[in-house]
Amino acid sequence: MEISYTPIGRVRSPYDTPEDVIHDEVSETGGEVVLEEEYEAGLEGIDGFSHIVVFAHLDEINESQLTARPPHVDDLEVGVFATRSPHRPTPLAQTVVELLERDGTTLRVRGLDLVDGTPILDVKPYVPLVDEEDVSVGWFEDR
Repeated sequence: MEISYTPIGRVRSPYDTPEDVIHDEVSETGGEVVLEEEYEAGLEGIDGFSHIVVFAHLDEINESQLTARPPHVDDLEVGVFATRSPHRPTPLAQTVVELLERDGTTLRVRGLDLVDGTPILDVKPYVPLVDEEDVSVGWFEDR
C-alpha cells in the first residue's frame, strides 16, 4: 500500500542541510512554520498554546537504517524506532517547538530542528497529559 500526503506548508530555518543542525543548540534556534494561505482558518485558536507539535517530511534524508546510535550515549546501539533518528524507513519528523507568535499563516517558533524548506504535513497544539506522570523512557533514563 502506498500512502501520499500533500504538504500544507514549509519551514523557514537557519539550517541549510541536515548536517547543519546542532542538536545541542536547537532549544534556542528560531524559525518559522509557514502554512499555505488556504489553511489560515485552521490556525484559529493556536495562539493560546505555548508549544506546538510540527509533523514534517524529511525530504533531504536519503538513507534509512534499522539501528541507530543515540547522541551523547557511549557504546549504545538500539533500534531506530527506539530513537528520534531521522534515518527511518519513513522519514517523518515530529518536533515540539515553542510558539512565540502567529502572524496569519506564519508561526514564529523557537526550538526548531528542521532544515529550511522542509515540507510541513501537520501542526497540532502540544497538550501534556496530566494523568500520565508514571512513564518509562527506556534507554534514555541512563542519559
